[in-house]
Amino acid sequence: MNAVHPEPAPGGNDYNRAVIDEFRASAGVVGGDFAGKDLLLLTTRGRRSGEARTTPLVYLRDGGRVVVFALNGGAPADPLWYRNLAAAPEVTVELGADRFAAHAVPVDPEEHEGLWARQIAVEPLFADFRARTTRTVPLVELRPAA
Repeated sequence: MNAVHPEPAPGGNDYNRAVIDEFRASAGVVGGDFAGKDLLLLTTRGRRSGEARTTPLVYLRDGGRVVVFALNGGAPADPLWYRNLAAAPEVTVELGADRFAAHAVPVDPEEHEGLWARQIAVEPLFADFRARTTRTVPLVELRPAA
């Protein structure tokens, strides 16, 4: 593992590795499926391994907040990155060329529907992912560390 560029999350594939490499090489601008999308890299600490793991995620800006959706493609279980940050909420976020320490905070459930509506308006595929699961998808704010 490289401390500056942690490995993709377990189960992360060559596709994720290529997205991460492209993101870092071009200050956050990527092509393919993520072209024109608001994309960040989230590095969590493995809850069992303690290893740093990086995951590319589409995010929503809400005023000064950055919010991510623990969709996992609509799978019945929460994604590994979410389980990791639930156990250790101190994370690293890469937005464009900026990299900063952050604290992951659950979004108040009363805000979920409004944030979902805004995200689906920007990225309609999120509605399909949400419809695939019966679980409540966690929404997480990534607050820059003080």
